[in-house]
Amino acid sequence: MVGKEGNIVATAQHTFEKQRKELNQSLKYASYIQKALLPDKQVIDRYFPENLLIYIPRDIVSGDFYWTLRRKDRYYLAVADCTGHGVPGAFMSILGISFLNQITDRHECDSAAMVLNLMREYIMKALQQTGREHEQKDGIDMAFCIIDTDKDQLQYAGAFNPLYVVQKGKMVEINGDKMPIGVAPEEERPFTNHTFKLSKGDMIYMFSDGFVDQFGGPEGKKFKYRPFRELLQSISERTIDDQIRILTETFQNWRGPLPQLDDVLIFGFRYS
Repeated sequence: MVGKEGNIVATAQHTFEKQRKELNQSLKYASYIQKALLPDKQVIDRYFPENLLIYIPRDIVSGDFYWTLRRKDRYYLAVADCTGHGVPGAFMSILGISFLNQITDRHECDSAAMVLNLMREYIMKALQQTGREHEQKDGIDMAFCIIDTDKDQLQYAGAFNPLYVVQKGKMVEINGDKMPIGVAPEEERPFTNHTFKLSKGDMIYMFSDGFVDQFGGPEGKKFKYRPFRELLQSISERTIDDQIRILTETFQNWRGPLPQLDDVLIFGFRYS
């Protein structure tokens, strides 16, 4: 009898391990597809010669994504955080990348806010969101900007996510609207379009909330936005390699032995 029970347990364990291995292989293949949709690093380096990119998915696939496009003297750039992480977040990120490509192909996107307004229409239609009470409230938080190098002008629109500019050592915070790309708990409003005059040497930072919301430190608390702003301001004049190293080490040291709670994405570049 014991022998039979032992065989049953061994068979169950073997089946479980086989399924786990197949699932991991599927997720790894999905991660290759997701990474293929992200901008190539060589393209980013060509658009923004001095750039930093820190991309640390919590799981094999990620709900955070970045996207960029160039048209003549204009550069379009998005950093986004989709609802959830892992597989659900990855599905949303693929939708987000696809819709950004469609919008910029089909429309003359002269305004950053216009892109977010169109993104909301696309997301709500794709997910069949109508605002009903018990409806799934999936969406995307995003920082989106258009850099016009001819005018030295930055346009910015945000769904929750802010954008930071360090100009001549001073931190400028441009806040997004307190609503997601997708159905909102309250009535949807048009996104706000912000403009900012850039100077050579300015550092621009876009990010998801994975870094600031990470628990850690001596008291196991969130990192939070104020220390994050102060950190970016303090390192903004250092080399890009130094900034990447400091940000990565700060996150890992803060997290310590605690689990990573969310995907982490930071994109920054020096305007030149």
